Amino acid sequence: MSIGKIRKCIMPVLAALLICATATLHAQPHQALVVTATNAAGNQLLVYSAKGALLQTLSTEGKGGASGNAGGVEAKNGLVAAVNFGSQSVSLFERREDGLQLTQVIPTVTSPLSVAFGEDHLYILGTKTIESHQMYGHEVSSHADGFQTLLKADGSAAQVGVLPGQLIITEKSNVIESVGLSDGAVTTLPSLVNNIPSNVNAPFGLVTRGDKAYVTIAHANEISLVRHDEVLTVTGSGTQSAPCWVTLTGPFLFSSNSPSKSVSRYVVFGDSIVQDLAVAASLNGNPTDIASGAGLIAVIDGNGTASHLSIFKVDFEGNLKLEIAKTMGAGANGVAVVEEND
Repeated sequence: MSIGKIRKCIMPVLAALLICATATLHAQPHQALVVTATNAAGNQLLVYSAKGALLQTLSTEGKGGASGNAGGVEAKNGLVAAVNFGSQSVSLFERREDGLQLTQVIPTVTSPLSVAFGEDHLYILGTKTIESHQMYGHEVSSHADGFQTLLKADGSAAQVGVLPGQLIITEKSNVIESVGLSDGAVTTLPSLVNNIPSNVNAPFGLVTRGDKAYVTIAHANEISLVRHDEVLTVTGSGTQSAPCWVTLTGPFLFSSNSPSKSVSRYVVFGDSIVQDLAVAASLNGNPTDIASGAGLIAVIDGNGTASHLSIFKVDFEGNLKLEIAKTMGAGANGVAVVEEND
């Protein structure tokens, strides 16, 4: 058989194989990513693989400078939001086939500290205000469709979370408050939740699931359960000091504790919070945020001269296995896990 005939025979086969290979490639799910922000004057989003390889360094086109807050970087459904405290804006990134890409920079009413995605809104907690922005698929309106001034509005705002029909907000000057929503937009004035412990001292981080919010009261060494605008349960942190930031995975609640430089594990069920393991992991510095997703726990900590990103695998029993600990410049802010199929 001549070379020409052989080529004619194999070319259709090669073409078919190429089509199948390409289809298989595109059918592969996105791998989980871990994202954080440098929080520097020229703020950048750092994108890591689940194994800790730095995949992308992306400008937020904004300025950093946030501190003492959590939720400064959040991810949901292929979108990542990062706060730019110094330039009073929030940057939006979209996950595409070739990685994350900056798509929008949204101005905010006051300097942003924490963000949270709702069903069809992005919520932005500033130093003095809470605001809502309508979402249209992956596009976020640059204009707030609702905002309110916080109860204290003294710059101590820490984190915002989403509950059915309302937001839950912490201000470190001893306030846990809620704000009502109408069609997803911020509408009602903030109100203090009921039954806050008399020894309340610096509410910091929170995480929500269903109609429950788990809120840390860091300087009182406690974690509280808030539901229907009332504190129902308060649990001490035992040997670990200042549980600041929390995340949920399955039945387990993990707190990152400063200055103990540790992660604790709790079991949550019904209205109960029970510490299951005082030290589930040790850290290099004081933790500033914690997040979970795709079988991972990610923690940002700092010691004044450097920040560290620790990525753990978490098994079905809640055991943490350190995958990687990366050292970065000082002052990194926020951490989120971008799920595999986002």
